[in-house]
Amino acid sequence: MEKLQRAGLKVEQPELLRVAIQRDENKRVVTVRGEVPVMGNEGLVLVPLKPISQLWTGSAVPPDLSRTPPPQYQPFFLLLESTAANYCAAQGRPETDDEFERLFRQLRRRPDGTDAHPLFSYLQGATRLYMSLRDVSQAEFEGVVNRLSQSAKWHSTHTGSTNYHREVLQGVFGA
Repeated sequence: MEKLQRAGLKVEQPELLRVAIQRDENKRVVTVRGEVPVMGNEGLVLVPLKPISQLWTGSAVPPDLSRTPPPQYQPFFLLLESTAANYCAAQGRPETDDEFERLFRQLRRRPDGTDAHPLFSYLQGATRLYMSLRDVSQAEFEGVVNRLSQSAKWHSTHTGSTNYHREVLQGVFGA
């Protein structure tokens, strides 16, 4: 985390960090590989981070997250949701509720896996970044990501709906 501190970033406030959405020469969003791109005060910082399954720490069990998450979990939620919001803003369009639900579910089931959708790698990157800065047990990780999946599902009203983006991501992040 020295790399982040040298870049002037406040590692004690992970919810304020931003995983940068990167594009290729054709302006298409590229998948995160290995190093996680984080926006620093001086520009982009590429941070080598371990896979999610190697970052689980301890055996803490999360409380019921079906309602408003307790304050100690909010930074984790904020970093993941701001990453999703930034991705949609970079694409110029929201993802569907069904796709958000699927991606969060996939992240919970296969945290170190791959997915054809580039957003999956950015969600992994945000998770790896947060878990490199804070102790998170496997149960806490699964509880947070499951709650995000459920939130997307609860907001879905029909195939193609983008309510999760409009009501949650835009509401909180203005993305």
